Amino acid sequence: MKKIIRGIGKFFRHIGAFFDKWLITPITKLILKIIEFSKSNSKGIEKLLGKKQTLIVISLVLALAVFFIIDSEGTAMIDQYAEILYNQPVTATYNEEAYVVEGLPDTVDITLVGQKRHIFLAKQYPSGGVTVDLTGLKPGQHKVTLKYAQQLKSIDYRLDPSSVTVTIYDKVSQTKSLTYDILHQDNLDTKLSIDSVELDRSEVIVKGAEYKLEKVATVRALVDVDDFAKQEAGELTLDSVPLVAYDTNGKALDVEIVPKTVTAKVTISSPSKDVPIEIVPKGELAFGKAIRSLSTNVNTVTIYGSEDALDKIDSLEVEVDVTGLDADKDYTVTLKRPNGVTEISTKTITVKVAIDNSTTREFDNILIATENLGSGYSVMASSEEDSRVTVIVTGSESIINSIDPSIIQAYVDLDGLGVGEHEVEVKVRGDDVKLTYTPKTKTVKVRIASSNS
Repeated sequence: MKKIIRGIGKFFRHIGAFFDKWLITPITKLILKIIEFSKSNSKGIEKLLGKKQTLIVISLVLALAVFFIIDSEGTAMIDQYAEILYNQPVTATYNEEAYVVEGLPDTVDITLVGQKRHIFLAKQYPSGGVTVDLTGLKPGQHKVTLKYAQQLKSIDYRLDPSSVTVTIYDKVSQTKSLTYDILHQDNLDTKLSIDSVELDRSEVIVKGAEYKLEKVATVRALVDVDDFAKQEAGELTLDSVPLVAYDTNGKALDVEIVPKTVTAKVTISSPSKDVPIEIVPKGELAFGKAIRSLSTNVNTVTIYGSEDALDKIDSLEVEVDVTGLDADKDYTVTLKRPNGVTEISTKTITVKVAIDNSTTREFDNILIATENLGSGYSVMASSEEDSRVTVIVTGSESIINSIDPSIIQAYVDLDGLGVGEHEVEVKVRGDDVKLTYTPKTKTVKVRIASSNS
C-alpha cells in the first residue's frame, strides 16, 4: 500500500514540475521583465503616450475593437432561422356528450423562429400540443384562439391558423337499421360464393348535429374479403367490422355511431354443377357445303357460381364461326362464363368441324304449333293448308337420311295479337344444329277469338 501511495505522490510531483518549468516560471519571468522595463523607461513611456500620433493610433485600435465586438453581437442577434412543424394535432376541450363542434381543424402548422440551437432544443422538448378550450361556449358560432404550450421563451411560435371560427351544435341521437356491404368481393376465390352475412346486431345509434342525422339514409357494416383469415367453404367470424353512415347519394357522413364496430358471421359455400358443352355453329358455310360432325376434346365442364345462376343453366353453349368454311378445321375456343358463373373448370377447348357436301330433303305435313298466345284467347288455322307446312332440311346427306321428322318443329309466334284474323310468319327449328331448317310456306293465316265468346 505504501508503494502505491509513493507512486501516486511521485506522479503528481512530476506533473507539478512540468507546469512549473513550462508555464509558471516563463510567465513569472515575462511579468518581471515588463515591470523592470516600465520602471527603467517610465519617462519614455510617458513621453510616447503624450504624443498626438500615439493617441490617434490607440483610439483607432480601441474603435476597431469596439466595432468588432458590436458587430459580432449584432450578427448573433440577427442569426434567426425558421422551421415549420407540419400537421400538428389540435385537441379541443368541451362536453363531447352534449355538443358537436364543426369548423375546428384536425391539424395546424407551427412555425418556429429563432436561432438554430434554440430551435433544435425546442424540438427535443416534449410538446403539450395545440389546444383550444371551448368550455362554457353555447350552441352557435364562435371565434376561438388556438394555443401552443411554449417550452422555450427564446423561440417565437406562430400557428397557422392561429384562430378559427367554429360552430357548436346540440348533439342528438337516433336509432338506425344496420345492413352490410361486401368489399373487395372480386378478391374472393372464384370457386367460392358468400351465401350470407349475419351481424351481431340489427340496429345502431347515430349521434351528431340534427341536420346531419336527417341526411343519414343507411348505416352499413363494411365486410372486407381481404380480412378473411382463409378462403374456404364454411363459416368464419370477423370481429371489429367498421360501420359507416351514408346519405342518399352514397356519400359517407361524419357522424358518431354507437357502437363503432360489430361482429359478422360469414357463411361461404362452393356451389358447382357439371354441364355438357353444346357447340353452336354461326355463319354461312361455303356454297354447297354442310357440317358432317362437331366434336370437342372436352364434353363436360364444371361451373361454379351462385345457386340461382346454376339452376338456370343446363348446358354451356360454345359458338364457333364457320363463315365461308369449305374444309375440315380445328378451332381453339375460350369458354365464356354465363351470368352468375364465377369459374369454369376448363378455360379453353378444341372444337373439330368436319365438312361434307350439302344436300336437301323435304319433309311434308309438319304440324304448325302456336306460341305466346295471350290469356283469354283461342286460336285456329284459317284452313287445313294453314295448319301444316313442308319443311326443307339442308345438310350432310348422311345426317339427313337418318333424321327423325318428329324433331322438326314448325310454329307461329302470336305475341301481342288479339281477336281477328292474322297472317303470321312460319318459323322452324330442329334439335340438330348441323342442319338448317326452312319452311316452304313463309306465312299462314290464323283466327284468334276470345275464349269467353
